[in-house]
Amino acid sequence: MEFDPPRSNKRSRADLEATAPQDGDASSSSDDSIGPALPSAAPKKKKRRKLPYEKLYLSALPTSARYSKSLMHKEQLAFLTMTSTDFLITSSVDGVIKFWKKGSEGVEFVKEFKAHIGAIKSVSVSADGRSFATAGEDKSIKIFDVITFDLLTMLTVDFTPKCICWVHGKGASLPLLAVSDEVNHSIEIFDGRGENFQPIHTIKGLHRSVVSLMAYNNEYDCVISVDEGGSLEYWRPGTWEKPDNVFQYKSSTNLFEFKKAKSVPATITISPTGKQFAIFSFPDRKVRVFDFPTGKTYRTYDESLQTIEEMQQAGTALQKLEDVEFGRRLAVERELETPGLKDKCNVIFDETGHFIIYGSMLGTKVVNTYTNRVMKVYGRDENFRPLALAIYQGAPQKKNVTTIAMAASSNPLLQESETRDPILVATGVGKVRFYMFTNTSEISKERDVMNEKPINPNARKAQVTKAAESGTAAVIHTSMGDIHLRLFPDAAPKAVENFVTHSKSGYYNNTIFHRVIRKFMIQCGDPLGDGTGGDSIWGRDFEDEFSTLKHDKPYTVSMANAGPNTNASQFFITTEKAPWLDKKHTIFGRAVQGMDVVHRIENAKVFKEKPVDDIKIINISIV
Repeated sequence: MEFDPPRSNKRSRADLEATAPQDGDASSSSDDSIGPALPSAAPKKKKRRKLPYEKLYLSALPTSARYSKSLMHKEQLAFLTMTSTDFLITSSVDGVIKFWKKGSEGVEFVKEFKAHIGAIKSVSVSADGRSFATAGEDKSIKIFDVITFDLLTMLTVDFTPKCICWVHGKGASLPLLAVSDEVNHSIEIFDGRGENFQPIHTIKGLHRSVVSLMAYNNEYDCVISVDEGGSLEYWRPGTWEKPDNVFQYKSSTNLFEFKKAKSVPATITISPTGKQFAIFSFPDRKVRVFDFPTGKTYRTYDESLQTIEEMQQAGTALQKLEDVEFGRRLAVERELETPGLKDKCNVIFDETGHFIIYGSMLGTKVVNTYTNRVMKVYGRDENFRPLALAIYQGAPQKKNVTTIAMAASSNPLLQESETRDPILVATGVGKVRFYMFTNTSEISKERDVMNEKPINPNARKAQVTKAAESGTAAVIHTSMGDIHLRLFPDAAPKAVENFVTHSKSGYYNNTIFHRVIRKFMIQCGDPLGDGTGGDSIWGRDFEDEFSTLKHDKPYTVSMANAGPNTNASQFFITTEKAPWLDKKHTIFGRAVQGMDVVHRIENAKVFKEKPVDDIKIINISIV
């Protein structure tokens, strides 16, 4: 028997020569050539993800980017609650709540309650939209019937409530209200009917810190509770244990992300579908969207101050702001971390769960979490920073009947019966109003309704704009104390000359600090006192003088201007680092003493950025 010798994978010289290209052959290389080959075809372009029926979903949101109407409380708004029974409930820091009913167009006032003596700590509406509860620092809990807008009962507890949440599903025979303690780590469960004033159950040992947030998911019959240490826990009412229809091990989730980032959630919202939940946290200022059953992170959006500043400087922001306006808005952003505001902002979902809506420095953003794109921005040019949000998407006359295909059809009878009237409601930082964005295209000049008597009827004053300061060695004598300056004549000779000359001539005497923005700057130097006046010693604007000096520390003294080379008499002193002002405003000095006076001026009570009580420059001494 003969055997063929085994053949080697290596090709023989004869084989190579036989397959080698001949002169004039169209092919310039063989399959055995060494080195990278040219692509046989151009690579296919990556397709961008597209959400089916995206336009239809967007049409269910308000179309107007400006608010069409605003209504008042007497004090700063704290919480907004939109119920599934078509009621809007607004709560203010003075313990007052107001019921508003959604009508054919807009909302109509129904009833007002002085619910608590002091501030309201937390509010909650039940999954069926029928029960509403408030907890106050007066150690009381008020329970309301939403449909009849009546106070049902009051619970008095022996501790100050931190957070409350209805934890029963739709159609439950026994409504349950969970209440956390501001001091201890326990959660008390009360009978929501008010028939039993003692807790029917106490959850202990679940958290190691005070429980600050709770949210109930009706689809999974599960509660997420969050403590001040950044820990998140799932538990089911009745069993008080983690339910079986979610993740098995917490180690397989991303729920430890807040611990790792050393951040604490400030708000938590469950999507209408129950499949996701959204959290906004401090101090990292990130919006995170989680998958509910797995606890995995689905999307993360960075709204940190560092990112905002970098995008502004790089010109990649959603909207490029003028430098002073950017500084003003950034100062408001810093205020969000104060205890009085930190828990007042929120993130909400639209009715489909595909879009999240949250306030930012540039307005109220609507983000498509499926495609990762910003689809709308509400209130981009309005004069308030959005804080708490609520949305009503104009439930049709026949709910839960229309399919996507039916909604996309051109049946006029169907379209008439399914007419929507969506409203996005927002509160603002430091505002006593809530603002409503609708489909109204014509914006009235009388959109701010005076439905309450203003606390200070004499507060109507002109809006102000700018300020400035400088010296070689100078002392600004103000009505609040002295501020000592060091001047930089070598870096900015014209600015220093202008400042010194004006100071010696008494030009600044009895002028006021006309613009004060906390955590940004204090501005002065305008003889008119409204930010529109002031001349240089030469009777015309003079040019900028940029040097190696930067706005990299507080107490920097710079010229105020209206653009490049428009310096006159106004100047300002910063109270924080402001790198976005570099190469935009001439630096001519720094405060070296009297910083406490600077901060007293910075923290003075203002109306539209102007101190309510005039703060004057008595005179300026040049040393």
